[in-house]
Amino acid sequence: MKIYIVGGAVRDRLLGRANEDRDYVVVGATPADLLALGYRPVGRDFPVFLHPQSGEEYALARTERKIAPGYHGFALSANPQVTLEEDLARRDLTINAMAQDSQGHLIDPFHGQRDLEAGILRHVGPAFVEDPVRILRLARFAARFADFSVAPETMALVRAMVAAGEVDHLVAERVWQEVAKGLMERKPSRMFEVLRAGGALARLIPELDAVFGVPQRADYHPEIDAGVHSMMVLDQAALRGLALPVRWAALLHDLGKGTTQADMLPRHHGHEERSARLAESVCKRLKVPVECRDLAILTARYHGNIHRAAELRPATIVGLFEKTDALRRPERFAQLLAACRCDFNGRLGWEERPYDSPQRLITALAAVNTINAGEIAAACSVDGNIPERIRAARIKAVRTALNDSRDEPEQE
Repeated sequence: MKIYIVGGAVRDRLLGRANEDRDYVVVGATPADLLALGYRPVGRDFPVFLHPQSGEEYALARTERKIAPGYHGFALSANPQVTLEEDLARRDLTINAMAQDSQGHLIDPFHGQRDLEAGILRHVGPAFVEDPVRILRLARFAARFADFSVAPETMALVRAMVAAGEVDHLVAERVWQEVAKGLMERKPSRMFEVLRAGGALARLIPELDAVFGVPQRADYHPEIDAGVHSMMVLDQAALRGLALPVRWAALLHDLGKGTTQADMLPRHHGHEERSARLAESVCKRLKVPVECRDLAILTARYHGNIHRAAELRPATIVGLFEKTDALRRPERFAQLLAACRCDFNGRLGWEERPYDSPQRLITALAAVNTINAGEIAAACSVDGNIPERIRAARIKAVRTALNDSRDEPEQE
């Protein structure tokens, strides 16, 4: 029995990057051998065990054979005769198909170290086409290693897989899992650029693919292309280290621009509501978690109003707080403002431009929070129109905080 460190830990060691998540492959052993040593079985689809002391995962060397479409369509074989090279051969990219033995020696049958040094993402072998998840992983690694290029022959395989319908067999949960990981990488826009270049984005998120090539007004969007803008907004969210819901909202905020009628271009009147409906549809199809879904829909629907915060009357601002549930969900409202900031600065030449809307709305929300709704309710009679009185008090508080005399009621 021989044990090797494999995959990401080996890759990152060669790159000089920290990686505490180590995977091990065991060659020349059976499940009974590991059980006798105190390892605990956890794998359902193939033999994976937890080390009795460290709790780290150890997998028996295995091979795969394609028997049906999709990423579930494999027959797995794990037995003592499977070699290390055979196990490495089933992996996706050469940079992930390296191993290290107990003495620290590198085992690199597919030249992953060479591709690391050259900055190339390359498939290990022809078996790459058998698993559509590898397309998502390729795109995710492109987001992580933003200065790496995808080998032309690898991209050709991706296009062939898309044309063969392999991508259509991916289940929503796995797509979201990989997309969520890619969103949290250093330059997430690269994930979607690679998916689009391979034709996979049009199959997985056609609503996003549709915004590329759509023109916008150059005075507001010097980058012109709505798809390019969406990628710039997403990278702004990553640059600021924002959470997954904000990054997802940044990605989907302008989907409605892909449905603007040609005779309206480059203007996009009413795109916010269309964007919200499309964002909701994408989230439902991919079974996106509620936190990410809700922020994406709110950002799509209200980013235009938030950009125009300086023009909004106090009553409109209070209405915005009500519609976004800002009083009960201030943390989510803060994320909404963060996504809108990314939208504002995610434009060519606007990256450092000051954005005043968040502070104006934060000031207004703080003023609203000074109103004691309970006291107002207690002071009202049974038919005293309590909601209207509370709202009037909040509007007055915002008017005072912002020194905005508009929307003065006829009687104070």
